[in-house]
Amino acid sequence: MALKHATPLLDELEKGPWPSFVTDMKRIAARKPMCEDWLGLMEMSFRDKEGHWKHGGIVGVFGYGGGVIGRYCDRPDLFPGVAHFHTVRVNQPASKFYNTEILRRICDLWEEKGSGVTNMHGSTGDIILLGTTTDQLEPLFYELTHDLGMDLGGSGSNMRTPEGCLGKARCEWSCIDTQDIIYDITMQYQDALHRPMFPYKFKFKCSGCACDCVAAIARADCSIIGTWRDNIQIDQEAVRAYVGGEFAVHGGAGGEGKRALDMTTEVLDRCPTRCMEWDGKSLKIWDEDCTRCMHCIRVMPRALRPGKDTGATVLVGAKAPILEGAQLSSVVIPFIKMEPPYEEFHSFVEKLWDYWMENGKNRERLGELIQRMGLREFLKATELTPDPRMVNTPRYNPYIFYDPETVPGGWEHDAKAYRERHQA
Repeated sequence: MALKHATPLLDELEKGPWPSFVTDMKRIAARKPMCEDWLGLMEMSFRDKEGHWKHGGIVGVFGYGGGVIGRYCDRPDLFPGVAHFHTVRVNQPASKFYNTEILRRICDLWEEKGSGVTNMHGSTGDIILLGTTTDQLEPLFYELTHDLGMDLGGSGSNMRTPEGCLGKARCEWSCIDTQDIIYDITMQYQDALHRPMFPYKFKFKCSGCACDCVAAIARADCSIIGTWRDNIQIDQEAVRAYVGGEFAVHGGAGGEGKRALDMTTEVLDRCPTRCMEWDGKSLKIWDEDCTRCMHCIRVMPRALRPGKDTGATVLVGAKAPILEGAQLSSVVIPFIKMEPPYEEFHSFVEKLWDYWMENGKNRERLGELIQRMGLREFLKATELTPDPRMVNTPRYNPYIFYDPETVPGGWEHDAKAYRERHQA
């Protein structure tokens, strides 16, 4: 079927070796006039070199402040099918485990109530349902919650939908139950998820180990990373087998077969703290210097395993480059057991949010607040003890100032004592 809108610029995106979203949209447009007008609007945006979407105010479902992103085009006279084109975020199951029945029912529901176009998944993990009209939001929400047993995700200045890796369900390295943690956060903080109450967005992401498969350290305001605090488990016989070429290095990643492992080049020299020694017969790890980065375990998965005393490291402050540039998160709790009912973690989160809501500026992420106010103020507010593992680099300022409330006499007392010693 011929489209009513000419799309010569979009047609260019269908050329070349890679699949194109334009081809998919044209196929859907054959049965969905909304998608046909979407293609026409996109073509106009390419031609004019400007977007033709506008913010038309708040739109959503009754009782929720988030979960629906309002979209309106600025030329409804030319493209009436996308006069409204709202996006709906659906809270994904922990670790994105679905069965085919629920996926079919979601698709059938969206085919009836919306454009039929989905994004599986958004950056935060939600199921993204792209394009519906205002009058369909309440019916869609009712069927989604009552018939499918699902809920909307987060949008706006609230807690965004928590996300976790596969965890212990599929990964032998996972040190924590990521699915239970994500479920607990989702259920514990329902009000923060659905009703905007923060200076800006707030994201929890949970990875079962330092491989960080959900990129929590780069993207989350609060990152929960599985780790251990005892010794790495070593199978010396398997270590020698790797060196002897009996096993595939990196578990055969990339299709690589068995070969001899160069222990010095591939493991020892790439250890960030140089905490390992190899004498040709046995591997020695100085665990007190190990940062649990997982590199050696990834290289020799049959020889090394995480320790048995497992828990998590909690970091805060990551964000994408919006206003002040990208930031990675910083360690604030080097080790926490992260076991149900998670009371210690809940206490930390509530102190963190109180501090942020009290001091954060509009559209200021937590990491930007800490950067502006200083990590010391954050630690005081959350009642955390400073720890050397929180330090990224040594201080550049050689002058040390004491807090009079915590050090009797403060700097004045020290200066007086210094003068008296030298006068004597």
